[in-house]
Amino acid sequence: MSAAVQPEAPAGVRATARIAAAADGSLPLLAGDGPLALRRTRATRAGSRVTVVGAMTAPLGGDRLAIETEVRDGARLTVDSAAATVALPGRDPGAEAHYDVRLRVGEDAELRWLPEQLVCAQGSRLRMRTRVELAPTARLVLREEQVLGRYGEEPGTLATRLTVHRAGRPLLDQELHFGPGAPGGWDGGAVLAGHRAVGQLLVVDRCFGTDPVEPRMLGESACLVPLAGPGVLVTAVAPDALLLRRTLDAALEALERRSAADVPAHAAVR
Repeated sequence: MSAAVQPEAPAGVRATARIAAAADGSLPLLAGDGPLALRRTRATRAGSRVTVVGAMTAPLGGDRLAIETEVRDGARLTVDSAAATVALPGRDPGAEAHYDVRLRVGEDAELRWLPEQLVCAQGSRLRMRTRVELAPTARLVLREEQVLGRYGEEPGTLATRLTVHRAGRPLLDQELHFGPGAPGGWDGGAVLAGHRAVGQLLVVDRCFGTDPVEPRMLGESACLVPLAGPGVLVTAVAPDALLLRRTLDAALEALERRSAADVPAHAAVR
């Protein structure tokens, strides 16, 4: 008799990290997994802070990684990362990596989701999805930055989708595709225009519901638009990660000044 054929183990790493923050500043759940190590770090503002530390090279082609975060009613949480995330090709050059981020923010709670850049190295294939569920009184600051290729190399292939629901209703659903195999025109004048860094900054705050910002350009390669709800989206492109970060930081500083002072948007965002 021939030996039974054993099914092949799935290629790539499967890992899910989980965070929960409570109103008293505690972290009832802080569980890293695989390449996603979580560390409680010193907060520079009210609430808790968690830093994601890469424990191994990831994501590689075939990996399926996820981070689940719950900010409970009345809690304040900042999540950042210790370094950029670099997507690399795996053993199978055609294998796609998946990275899912699932965020839930409760009543009168705040989440500041501020990771470092995602770098898509040449030959990598990554599909990333971020899903956010906000309570009606939740506040959110979310930054996403993508860098297409390391210095001097061609970009990898990247597909991202960001969906945000507030009080059960859609607030934002945005999908982007870049790199080899992406729909034509992604590198043309109407999209990246030769730039290799692209980012989004989303701020959801009740004050934008009563006094929405006005749409406008922020320099030559960034724009600010109000959402159909209490939110603002800033989209920017830049030749490199440093200039992209400066653009998004300046926009966030202006928006937070406006939110804190409760002044008209046109006076705060310059």
